[in-house]
Amino acid sequence: MSDKPVVGFIGVGLMGHGMAKNILKGGHELWIKGHRNRAPVESLLGMGAREATSPRDMAERCDIIHLCLSNSPQVEAVIRGPDGILAGAREGLIVIDTTTADPTSTMALAAEMAAAGVIMVDAPLGRTPKEAEEGKLDAMVGCDEAVFETVRPVIGCWAGTATRVGETGAGHKMKLLMNFLGMSYASLYAEMLSLGAKVGIAPATIREVIGPSRLGSGFFDTFMRYAVDRDRDAHKFAIANAAKDIRYVNQMAMDAGVMNVMAAAARQYFAHVEAIGAGQDYVPMLADHVARLNGLDMEAEAKK
Repeated sequence: MSDKPVVGFIGVGLMGHGMAKNILKGGHELWIKGHRNRAPVESLLGMGAREATSPRDMAERCDIIHLCLSNSPQVEAVIRGPDGILAGAREGLIVIDTTTADPTSTMALAAEMAAAGVIMVDAPLGRTPKEAEEGKLDAMVGCDEAVFETVRPVIGCWAGTATRVGETGAGHKMKLLMNFLGMSYASLYAEMLSLGAKVGIAPATIREVIGPSRLGSGFFDTFMRYAVDRDRDAHKFAIANAAKDIRYVNQMAMDAGVMNVMAAAARQYFAHVEAIGAGQDYVPMLADHVARLNGLDMEAEAKK
């Protein structure tokens, strides 16, 4: 009999599949709950995972449950629903929410769960599905120090680095700051490519000059792998999710009473792409949408 905690995982999509796979590799008994796409569920069942019938069923079986969902309303439904985690939770259960979520919602849920003896940990993710499969994600964790020591070995199954950034809610705040930076960069890169094309500087030339300079970065590289090389899988993060994150950033700034001109501006491009029904495009594809707004075809420009 293993003395390792029994782990649950709700949301085995692009990121969650790799994370759950690595929890299994870490020797944990794993219970999973998928959504519409059965392929990752069947993949994990084939590796030895078991399938829970509901979040309540999972809570009755597990010591630690991971959530990897799209937004705070989904998290709230999974926790508070009539067949949700709280309905089946016992004292001492730990819920690790890796969703990029609204910190206000996170802290309200944490208080509600604490009253039932359940511990909420927020541990949103850095990096991409590739690193999820490799077990090399970054985790920014919000919880007290004692809880962090308890969950660190399980998080270590799927994270290359895990940094405790503060108490519950701090992880989601840090993740929003990170995505504020990333989505602002995406907006800047998209504008820069269109402006460059209009004045006769090709996207490939921009990459050649900026990539190796101090302004280059991993994010710049993956953005340009799509914008220049047309690699659709360079950065598989949907614009709809990015739009949600930048909305949360703007709300966090409003709640804090902070002037947020840059976040408010970045939100507009993502709102536009969602409004025209292209929210499932990936973030680097923002370059194409901004180009069209400027009367350009970025694919044609990339060939120059």
